[in-house]
Amino acid sequence: MTIDERLDRLTQRHEALAQSIELMHAEGEQTAARIRGLAIIAEQNEVRAAQMMQAITSLARTVEAHQRRLDEAS
Repeated sequence: MTIDERLDRLTQRHEALAQSIELMHAEGEQTAARIRGLAIIAEQNEVRAAQMMQAITSLARTVEAHQRRLDEAS
């Protein structure tokens, strides 16, 4: 194998590696964007869960108050 052939092979390998790195970088960016989106959704779900807990607590208080009234009326 001549030096020119070796240089050609090295050049081809270099180009293949450069393309692989570019693809991996692009995939990493996509993954990061998806993770950011999931983090936003998780935060929204936490807010919704807190609101649901408040609603459930309020409903439980209402039920207890009605139950006391029914017990007092009996």
